[in-house]
Amino acid sequence: MGIFSRITDIINSNINSMLDNAEDPSKMIRLIIQEMEETLVEVRSSSARIIADKKEVGRKHSRLQAQANEWESKAALALSKDREDLARAALAEKSSLEEEAIQTESELTSIEGHLAALNDEVTQLQIKLDDAKSKQKTLLLRAKTAESRYKVKQQIHRGAIDKAFNKMELFERRMDELEGHLESYDLGKKDLADEFKDLEKNDKINDELARLKEKMKPRA
Repeated sequence: MGIFSRITDIINSNINSMLDNAEDPSKMIRLIIQEMEETLVEVRSSSARIIADKKEVGRKHSRLQAQANEWESKAALALSKDREDLARAALAEKSSLEEEAIQTESELTSIEGHLAALNDEVTQLQIKLDDAKSKQKTLLLRAKTAESRYKVKQQIHRGAIDKAFNKMELFERRMDELEGHLESYDLGKKDLADEFKDLEKNDKINDELARLKEKMKPRA
């Protein structure tokens, strides 16, 4: 891809859309900035060569004009000496140089137009680059903010969980104490089954006692 095609693609690109569709916006913005900076380096190198060409063509144009003026002076000198043939030859040289000068002037105009367009594209590219760098700072700030908020939320969530567990433990402790109070009222008391067992035990003892008394009566 040519450098000017790359500039056009970058200028026409929608950075926001590229970031929205990227899996890793931070990585994407770094690549975009790197591409723009590399393109700018290439553009400046190309601009330097074009400016050098402009200076060279400008010097050639000035030299051609100076030579054309010299041949006109020679033609005037030839006429003053009644050498019309030489004057004609000198003017022919002048005409040839002027035609070449016109071509170099047209070339200069083309170069200047090219430089002006290039300068405009570089300006737009620089604006895009500044925008990308601004978005990079925004993305980094958003990432740091999100990370900080996540840590705070995590701490709050952890605190809420701990608080809930503490409440549960406190509730269980209260239930244990309440059950303990209830059980304390039953201390020393016999339940219905135990009372029946005592009755049965007493009947058995009474029977054994009667038997023993009967056994111990004197025999007649």
